This record gives sequence, structure tokens and C-alpha cells, in this order.
Amino acid sequence: MSSSASRSNSSSPPTSPKNGNGRHKAVFAAGRPPWYTRDGAVKDAFMISCAGGSASGKTTVAQAIISRLNVPWVAVISMDSFYRNLTPEQIAAANRNDHDFDCPEAFDIDLVYESLKKIKKGQPVDIPVYDFTTHSRRPEKQVIYGANVVVFEGIFGLYDERINELMDLRIFVDTDDDVRLARRLKRDISERGRDINGVIEQYNRFVKPSYDNYIRPAIKNAHVIIPRGGDNYIAIDLIAKHIQHQLETRGFNFRQELGRISPCSKLPDTIKVMESRPQLRAMHTLIRNRDTPRDDFVFYSERLFRLLIEEALSHLPFTPCDIVTPTGGTYHGVHSVSNISAVSIVRAGTTIEPAAQAVLKDVKIGKILIQSDIYTNEPQLHFCSLPRSIASSQVLLMDATIATGAAALMAIRVLLDHNVPEENIIFVSLIAAPHGLHTIAAAHPKVTVVVSEVDETLNEAYHIIPGVGNFGDRFFGTD
Repeated sequence: MSSSASRSNSSSPPTSPKNGNGRHKAVFAAGRPPWYTRDGAVKDAFMISCAGGSASGKTTVAQAIISRLNVPWVAVISMDSFYRNLTPEQIAAANRNDHDFDCPEAFDIDLVYESLKKIKKGQPVDIPVYDFTTHSRRPEKQVIYGANVVVFEGIFGLYDERINELMDLRIFVDTDDDVRLARRLKRDISERGRDINGVIEQYNRFVKPSYDNYIRPAIKNAHVIIPRGGDNYIAIDLIAKHIQHQLETRGFNFRQELGRISPCSKLPDTIKVMESRPQLRAMHTLIRNRDTPRDDFVFYSERLFRLLIEEALSHLPFTPCDIVTPTGGTYHGVHSVSNISAVSIVRAGTTIEPAAQAVLKDVKIGKILIQSDIYTNEPQLHFCSLPRSIASSQVLLMDATIATGAAALMAIRVLLDHNVPEENIIFVSLIAAPHGLHTIAAAHPKVTVVVSEVDETLNEAYHIIPGVGNFGDRFFGTD
């Protein structure tokens, strides 16, 4: 998989809320998931295939198009990830440069098709990771949780009719034979540990015949042909503008402007804010004070978490029941649901786990790790461990704070992909900004959000104001 595939599970606010004149722009609730329309229905991703001969510049063209699109939630999937595992005999032949990696049978095209079909519908896919030194797939996989735009690049990107039908735009990268050979020599020697004689022999024996017999004839399936590959900047710019126009026509809305929302603005009915009593505000005063010692910060945070979990439980379904008391009287009571899971967003969300375990007997705990990309500042899913019964559970999804709501959207998406009904999710958080709350409610109107206090706004760095600082650092003493 291309390195750009890591952007597929992400959404983030703009890097700066100022325009070129230094004036503040309205804060955007970026991060609305690409899989949903305004009414909550799943919508298809825009699919692009990019084919051409080996070392023709397919990946370069794909990445150049993506950089010009300037939209979040983009995935690049390389056909190279779908090479079949070789048998010991085939590995021995490959080490002698006697195995054909350039025929259609070398790839698991059925798996390619099923993966692309799923991601087009916004479903999660496990993309294999192929090791060219061992000629086999690694145990780990790359997980993609949907995208606005998916670019599929590979030598047989236009070969299979089923895959062609999935594509909204089909591109053929047309590069001269001598240029492709020079690039292949450089790549296979430096990146794949091959020797020059073996690369040339393999090219003449397998690569060029495959190009003549399979790859070049598939050019008839292309909507666009790009001569000279990544060096053809004019063609790439025109394609990027065409894609942007197509996305706008489809109604893709990458940033929903919420304007300057005050804490007094009416919140959606699915947002439940705890009643602001003096004792609650006293504890908030303690944890928000920058001079509060860590021991006090932890103690009062944990007290607040208990209250927060109790408040969240009051929004679960209850059924009426009558019971007989020890005095023989009848009490008209209620039963709460028994199958409850608590899922924390690592790491700040894990601070709420002890409160959930203290209040809920035998609660099942799950964890989701979401971290921001160091280059794009977009959230990425790194780890997910959920209870086996999660699909039939009422789920408390826990994080200490909600700022833009981007991480919350991804975590909710993970639960939905594990068949948790949206109405069975209660997001629990200590402090939230209005922007994040409106973002969650717009994307997932059936998810209940329970918070103890709603703050005023976000600053230029997208920190909650007045806020509590970095909750995880203060709780764990890592600041």
C-alpha cells in the first residue's frame, strides 16, 4: 500500500483558522465522515484507477492528483499489495529470476475486486502488506475505514471488467519503454535487493511481453491517457480539477461551517449536559486550575467520572417491572439493560475506565487508539480491541474531552463497522466544545452525548477554551 493510504481514515480541522490577511475565519467543524449524506445514508466514494506499465509513474501520478485535490479522507491502494503468496518452489524460482510477477495470475484479482467494492460502499477493508524480499504477505494488514476519494494504482488497473465498472475515472499512464526500464532498474536494485542482470533478464522475459499482451491493450478501457506520467503537470492539473468538479456535483461537503458558536447556543437534543450544581462546579474549578497538584487533579477527576457514568446510565433503556419487598409489599420498579460495554479512546479515555468498572458490575472493556498524523494533523486509527459481544451491547464510548469531534467521529465509525447500532452508542466526555458537539450530532444524529460541562470555544490551535489543558498529560503526570 502506498504511504498515502494512511490518510484514508482521517479528518481534521484546517491547520490555521486565519486567512491570508491575518483575520480570523469562522471555525470549521471539520471531520464530517465522507460515508454519510445529510440524512445519514452511506454514499459511494469517488473511485479512480491508475494503470500503466511497470515503473511508468502510476504512483507518482496518483500522489500528484491527491496533492492537488486538497481534500481529506483520501486512500491510495496499490495493486502490488495483492500479490499472491508464493510456494517454496516458486520462491526458489523467483530468486533465480525465473518467476513471472507480471502476469494477471500473479495477483489475487478477486480479492482486489472485493476490497474495492467494500471501500466504495464505505465499509472497512483489510489490505494485505506484501514483502518483496520474501515474496509473501506479512501477518499485519493495513485497515482502511472508508474515504471520499480512492485511487487504485497497478499494472492491471484496467484489466478486469468488474473493477472497471467500479471506477468513476480510469487513467492510463503512458511512458516510453526505455524510461520505464531505467526506473525499474533503479527501483528493483535499491528497494527490492535485486541485481542488475537479473532485473534486465526478468524485464525481457516477463515484463515487456506482459506489457505488450495485457497492459497496453487495456488502454482502450481508459477515460484519460497521460503521456510522460508524473512529468505531465498540465494533464494532472486538468484531471484534479475534473475530479473536484465531480465531487462538488455529487454534493461532497468536506467542511461544515458552524460559525462562532457560543455555549448559550441551542445544542441538539441528543446532547445531554449535567445539571450545573455548586458541587459540580467546585470540582471543575479544582481540575481546571493550572496550579492544582496532580494528586488532587486525579482525585477530583475520578469523582467527576463517577457522576458522569451515572448520568450516562440514566439514558439507557429501562423496562418496567414489579418486585416483592421483604415486607411483602410490591414495588413498581424498572430493569436496566444488562449487556453494557465501555470503550475508551486511548489514552485520555482510559482514565474513565475505573469509574465504569466501579459503577457497572462485570462491564466489558474495549479500547480504540486514534492518533494524529505528524504531517497532516489528521486522526488515524492505530489499534482497536473490542468485546466480542459489542454488536449486541449498549456502548459507553469514553473520552475525557471533545474539541473538534474528529477523533470522536472516527471512533463512532469503528463501532458502526462492528455492527453496533448508532442508537446504542452513548459518548461520554468530561468537557466539550460546542463545535465538536455539533459535528457529532450532524454526522450521527442517533448517538447520545453526555458531558459534564460545555465550554465556550476553540482557540487557533483547536484547544478548548477555557478548557482543562492536556487532560492525559495532567492525569498521568507526563507534562
